[in-house]
Amino acid sequence: MMRALAALVALALAGCGVGLEVPRDRLPHFERPNGPPPRLALVLGSGGPRGFAHIGVLKALEDNGIKPDLIIGSSVGSMVGALYAAGIKANELEKLAYELDFKEFFEMRTLLGLAGNGRAVQRYVTMHLKGVPIEGLKIPFAAAATRRSDGKLVLFNRGDAGLAVRASSASLGQFEPVAINGQEYLDSDEVSPVPIRAARELGAKVVIAVDVSAYAQDTPQGVPDEWVQKDARRARQVAAEASQADVLLHPNIGYYAGFSESYRRRVIATAERATREHMPQILAALRRAGISPAPPQNLSMARIPAPEASR
Repeated sequence: MMRALAALVALALAGCGVGLEVPRDRLPHFERPNGPPPRLALVLGSGGPRGFAHIGVLKALEDNGIKPDLIIGSSVGSMVGALYAAGIKANELEKLAYELDFKEFFEMRTLLGLAGNGRAVQRYVTMHLKGVPIEGLKIPFAAAATRRSDGKLVLFNRGDAGLAVRASSASLGQFEPVAINGQEYLDSDEVSPVPIRAARELGAKVVIAVDVSAYAQDTPQGVPDEWVQKDARRARQVAAEASQADVLLHPNIGYYAGFSESYRRRVIATAERATREHMPQILAALRRAGISPAPPQNLSMARIPAPEASR
């Protein structure tokens, strides 16, 4: 029986790679930009389903005429960032979020206790970007990942966007490392959950960063030690780079994460409201740098649905 199940899973896995092979000349890589440095960089942090909050941030920024000329994404932040960099507006991203069917990301290999391969993430990004490579996006974009061989943070700003996002999202223990040009890559959350320093190293004049991690004081009693340790590690890493951001947004979207539509609606609305509350600070940072936003589109405040207590 188990042999038959393994055979069925193997057949299913064999079909997962159709259309996802990337030619060598399109493999994700980094090239130092030769143009003027970015004036405004938006850094979107890691956090799994907590990353829906990034959409709320984008809604508030967009409504106030604030458009980055560089986006750097870590893990789920790289997925949201790539889609936005492709020209998908915040309200369209919100619609995609509510329509998302998580069965599309289920991998049969996990039934055998195997780590996922992340091909569904690659496929999703490639489909919505219509195969456009990173250098062809409307806003300059970089996906951050951890190079397994030395534990260093690496940026991908050229090549296949879907594969770059997949590498950026290869969470240790949940997904297999992603092989690119002889190296293996893992989720950038491992070394830089919110890669602010990377934005500064690319010359960004102003950096707005978004941390969607949980607040330590909200940690419930009895949660696994593994969660507590991971949260503490992430907090230390974010704090080490926080001073290099002009504005670090950290909306309190609650401790538990989830996948239900009500959860998505709540965190998007919460992050949107938090960003609007910080708008004076954001606009002041832009003024100091001589950056003038476009005329605001919509200053209405988002209503926040009732909270949901599921992970």
